[in-house]
Amino acid sequence: MPTIEAFRGLRYDLGHVGSLSDVVAPPYDVIGPELQDELYKRHPANVIRLILNRQEPGDGDQSNRYMRAANFLKNWRKDGVLVTESDPAVYVYHTVFDYGGRSVTRRGFMARVRLERFGEGKIYPHEETMAGPKQDRLSLTQACKANLSQVFGLYPDPRSEAQELLEKSIVGKTPIEATDHLGVVHRLWPVTDMQAISKLAGQLGPKPIFIADGHHRYETACNYRDQLAAGGSLPASHPANCVLMMCVGMSDPGMLVLPTHRLFRGLPAMTSAELIAKLGACFRTRVAGEGADLAQTVWDEIETSGEQGTIGFFTARDERWTVATITDAGRERMAEAAGEHSDDWRGLGVALLHRLVIDTLLAARDLPKPRYVHLVEEVVESLESEEFSLAALVMPATVDHIRSISEHRERMPAKSTYFYPKLLSGLVINPLE
Repeated sequence: MPTIEAFRGLRYDLGHVGSLSDVVAPPYDVIGPELQDELYKRHPANVIRLILNRQEPGDGDQSNRYMRAANFLKNWRKDGVLVTESDPAVYVYHTVFDYGGRSVTRRGFMARVRLERFGEGKIYPHEETMAGPKQDRLSLTQACKANLSQVFGLYPDPRSEAQELLEKSIVGKTPIEATDHLGVVHRLWPVTDMQAISKLAGQLGPKPIFIADGHHRYETACNYRDQLAAGGSLPASHPANCVLMMCVGMSDPGMLVLPTHRLFRGLPAMTSAELIAKLGACFRTRVAGEGADLAQTVWDEIETSGEQGTIGFFTARDERWTVATITDAGRERMAEAAGEHSDDWRGLGVALLHRLVIDTLLAARDLPKPRYVHLVEEVVESLESEEFSLAALVMPATVDHIRSISEHRERMPAKSTYFYPKLLSGLVINPLE
């Protein structure tokens, strides 16, 4: 595993802001206009003004949302709204949420992690990145000179030995706590015991890190570092050689990956019989019933089976659900359609859906971007409109898939994973000066 370092983070002074819950926010890329407005109204020092400042009329090179974010950060530090940790720390971070009728806790820690370009070390991506978001985050980093949000990294640790080293340091200590807009509780403990941190680094040793969330932010951190290095102003000790990362053991009981279901527009409306004919010998099919409301029953069956090769399809023309399971013939056809990829990649439900079903069997390569939703209720609600001609319920990739496919130096199709809950921005900021 790359080198981890303690650092003196920037944190909100609760004496200035009151409740930490009022000033934190989810990651920028899951914040829509309505939530952005809500967070703006919640508190004048909400971190939304840093991570996703509003566009304003007249914005240009001399005045824009990145500059406004930098000014907010500068003024909040000057006014004591944000204060620097007195000693270098690693931050234990617990997320407590309800799932399946029970309370679940995901445990990890935040630290600086020394940067490595993908493909050059032991930090692996699992999803593709796009130029637009990377340029957006680079402009923000250049203006603020800080990691405002953490990257989410996973590392193998079957017995949670690394995390347990830190857990011993927080026994009996009161956490810093915030509750997000979904009711998820986030707890933070700064650990400044350098002996414990040194043991942590030793425990992690040569373990790899697999990026779960924040690929754009990670690559942006590398780009920012390289820009500084090109200017000749980057000694080895400079904080821009690192990125703020939340590290979670892949076997942590609180690790939860939600599915990302798809609703397609742009396809000619078809019946279940027409879909089954197009799937042909590649899938074993069964009509499960009629009505969008049957979605939960279909999903329960797919989720219980745990099979990546089983997909639930809703055809809008006859409002029927079809459960389709890949056959040996389908696997052979997939091998032909995606011969450049490994067996692990070709076995993913989302890969089968997009490469085999949509691109090959339905011959619909140039469709508009589908709507991605995570809850079955969202599928049902979306199907109330006539906008979507086909819906698909598909299994999520697992952390084991992430590891195996990443180690093949491959990247999964877009929206293969949705790690829940999302990490909060505003718990701690990593200054890069």
